[in-house]
Amino acid sequence: MSVTYPARSYPARVDARLDPELSRWLWLVKWFLAIPHYIVLAFLWLAFVVLSVGAFFSILFTGRYPRSIFDFNVGVLRWSWRVSYYTYGALGTDRYPPFTLADVPDYPAHFDVEYPEKLSRGLVLVKWWLLAIPHYVIVGLFLGGGAWLTWQTASDRLTWGGGGLITILVLVAAVILAFTGRYPQAMFDLILGLNRWVLRVAAYAGLMRDEYPPFRLDMGGAEGGTMTLPGGTMTPPGGTTTPPGGASMFSDASTISGTDAPAPPTLPYGERFGAPGAERAGVPARRRGWTPLRIVGVVTGSLLALVSVGLLSAGGTALWLDQQRDSAGYVSINTDTFASKGYAIASDRISIEGLGVDWGDASGIVGKVRFEATSTSGAPVFIGVAPASAAASYLDGVAHTTYQDLDANLDNHVDHLGTPPSTAPTNSNIWTAKASGPGTQTLVWEPSNGTWTIVAMNADGSQNVSIKNETSAQLPALPWIATGLLVAGFVFLVGGVLLIVLPIRRVSFA
Repeated sequence: MSVTYPARSYPARVDARLDPELSRWLWLVKWFLAIPHYIVLAFLWLAFVVLSVGAFFSILFTGRYPRSIFDFNVGVLRWSWRVSYYTYGALGTDRYPPFTLADVPDYPAHFDVEYPEKLSRGLVLVKWWLLAIPHYVIVGLFLGGGAWLTWQTASDRLTWGGGGLITILVLVAAVILAFTGRYPQAMFDLILGLNRWVLRVAAYAGLMRDEYPPFRLDMGGAEGGTMTLPGGTMTPPGGTTTPPGGASMFSDASTISGTDAPAPPTLPYGERFGAPGAERAGVPARRRGWTPLRIVGVVTGSLLALVSVGLLSAGGTALWLDQQRDSAGYVSINTDTFASKGYAIASDRISIEGLGVDWGDASGIVGKVRFEATSTSGAPVFIGVAPASAAASYLDGVAHTTYQDLDANLDNHVDHLGTPPSTAPTNSNIWTAKASGPGTQTLVWEPSNGTWTIVAMNADGSQNVSIKNETSAQLPALPWIATGLLVAGFVFLVGGVLLIVLPIRRVSFA
């Protein structure tokens, strides 16, 4: 096998060979066959994002993209391209994609990016979001197959497909294949050109190159040069090759011809990654590369690092809340305004039994709960807590509004038609705790096991209820919860960093 490269090619290279004998119907189940790859890639992309953040700061401060991280991220893009090529990014082969970051010489789809010795420290701040916007608009039109690679790089989100141009063309090609047994070559060339555009943008947005991707549709399986692969040779118009041993596989170079010309250097994975068996005469292996164990370590470390961010954020928020206690030792949870054209405002059922613990033990976490209700209409206000069954009997047939989510979505409520209550709330004996009167009324409730309903009304039971309520709680365990979250977050962060850094160092210096 030999691969020759053209002069003046963009330093992110996409090549592919259309299998001559594709199954007419296998494409119908490739989405299912590729599920193992989708699962693995979900974790690899997580590591890609985390490592890209590290690469961002490295480029910003040193102007260099760490080589070990670069090789890993190129490998993730390469793996993703092979899966996309096998499935609905091209349907160009029936050969199952290999589970490796390495370039597989005899696989019909290839992707590589020339390693940059130096990158602009200024461009890294803007190229992946601002400068790439025109390309994102175009790639958005493609939005299918390989297009999700760009969206992952640009916005940390993995999208498996879409209804864009690539998807439409691939599905049309699949239908033609099913009825004729042939994949139209012209359509294949166009699909490869679209995917090539997308992958170039992915490399640029992934901070791998400073060269701006060309606004050019380079169609065909081989990128402008001659590519000899198992099963045949493709020579698009204008093909040239770089001399073997040249300064760069993508640099300007003269054309090589003749059957005695030595094969060009094969860099994709052997020499770049130092894979076993990749040594050539006089060229020792630089490093053992990304072994499966090291990949698992980086992915696990990335997961731990992301979990640590959540734990540290939650711990910091809990610590901040603990510092916001009022003079009575309560922490404000939420403040909202509730209204009803009927005669009462009621919460949905609050089931403390559903916590699965004895409240006598759990009360040390929440403590007492305080409601401070103020009528916005000026009428004396009533607020009370009652067993849910008793409150339901009291409000049966009464026009009122039930709020189903008191602290998340005030639009999530149900209005009940009915009549006025048979008795004013102040005269009912169903309440476990209550407060009523003009101005702001404070109700302190110590929750216990059971199912409860909180009810607010005008004290005289009249229509049109509107109150502003602030809910607070003692939360005596908040300092301990904050400390536990921060300690756990720190431990996860240290573990994650070690699991990321150690494999990277071993790849770099092995």
